[in-house]
Amino acid sequence: MRLVRSAAIRIGAVVLGLALLLALSVAVDYALGANRILDVTNVEVPGSGDGSTLRAYVARPSQGGPRPIILMIHEFYGLNGSITGKADLLAREGYFVVAVDTFRGSTTSWIPRAIIQTITANPEVVNRDIDAVARWAKAQPGADPSRVAILGFCYGGRTSLLYTLHNPSVAATVVFYGNPETDAQKLKVIKGPVLGIFGGADASIPSGRVDAFRAGLQAAGVPGRVTVYDGQPHGFVVDAAGVQAGGAQAQAWSEMVRFLRESLVAPRAGLAAGDERAASSPTALSQVLALAIEHLRSARSHVH
Repeated sequence: MRLVRSAAIRIGAVVLGLALLLALSVAVDYALGANRILDVTNVEVPGSGDGSTLRAYVARPSQGGPRPIILMIHEFYGLNGSITGKADLLAREGYFVVAVDTFRGSTTSWIPRAIIQTITANPEVVNRDIDAVARWAKAQPGADPSRVAILGFCYGGRTSLLYTLHNPSVAATVVFYGNPETDAQKLKVIKGPVLGIFGGADASIPSGRVDAFRAGLQAAGVPGRVTVYDGQPHGFVVDAAGVQAGGAQAQAWSEMVRFLRESLVAPRAGLAAGDERAASSPTALSQVLALAIEHLRSARSHVH
């Protein structure tokens, strides 16, 4: 009995020590990365009426306009160079792209911190912040307020869909491997088309859920399509360099570009103010942990 108790105490001490080290590592990352967001943003946007200011990265075509607006939402790491690079690449297609910092200054490459910033992000605050950035973007020279789409990757894919549920006047929505809403009763409020892109080897989003998303959109009468890229892990559209190198990344990117071109040809009513109708709970810890595992797995073949 004493041996069992002694072993339990030692195991508890090890677990506590590891937890403290992990907490310390997150605190150090916060301290070292306090101004990291300034390196990946180039505009400051008035917040949603609470006196706050928001950071974003804007990429626009060198000439011409007015151009359709694309709101781009980052992965669970936060706004970083992989996202701004993809924003630049999409701007070359003729779009006014705004990559939104939905974590209000928090960005990292350290997965434990990524988990924390994701599960603590309040969806209602995130929606209001995207509302504010959208209002700002619509007022910018060279931007077309009648054509506004939203897209995102990983956490950003789910956030993009949730934002469209919050504000159904979005002209088009692209979900890159974000955990999707599958309830047709909720999805039926969406007015514009939806494109879903998923990896066939993504264990964080089971194929059954992808199928349910496809079926939910169809049952809700929402136009669009859901594509699964066989053998691809979570987060397989890594960065601009990966897209330009060809393969599945380039194929998925080209599919998105075609979808946006088809969806944004004609002016629409534009992006109205959000109405909070589809506020949702924060991302579940189990889902974020699954995403973290998938990011670790995909890092073996891709560099984020």
